[in-house]
Amino acid sequence: MQITRTSLPIGTEPKEWFADAACVDTVAGPSGPWRLSASKVHVAPGARAAWHSHRNGRTVAARDGAWLVQRRGSAVEVIGPGERAYFEPGEEHWHVAASPRFLTHLGMRQADGQDAIATAGTRVADEEYAAAPAINARIKR
Repeated sequence: MQITRTSLPIGTEPKEWFADAACVDTVAGPSGPWRLSASKVHVAPGARAAWHSHRNGRTVAARDGAWLVQRRGSAVEVIGPGERAYFEPGEEHWHVAASPRFLTHLGMRQADGQDAIATAGTRVADEEYAAAPAINARIKR
């Protein structure tokens, strides 16, 4: 057994990934044969991620609040607490904390020692964000 006592880093998402406030709390990092990298991400209402992708894919589990997500070429979807999205390796996507709620999600990916957490692309355009469905019809909280 190995116990890690609050030594994993807490920081903010790089500005090229999020247009507004997002704080990352590292949950697990790869060690030895264990290749899981996991973080709890706290996102301010309306904070938008840039279009981005993950080399080995990524699972994101919404814990609190409402989340909007879109993969390139698809409609914007609403994800609520307890729901999750899996992004295929290399799949371009974005996500945002739907106003007026804060969002916490758990992001998990397989680390291979060769990739950055994400490859950032362009900022999400206002038109893309405005195309999101109304969250009140989907999230009852």
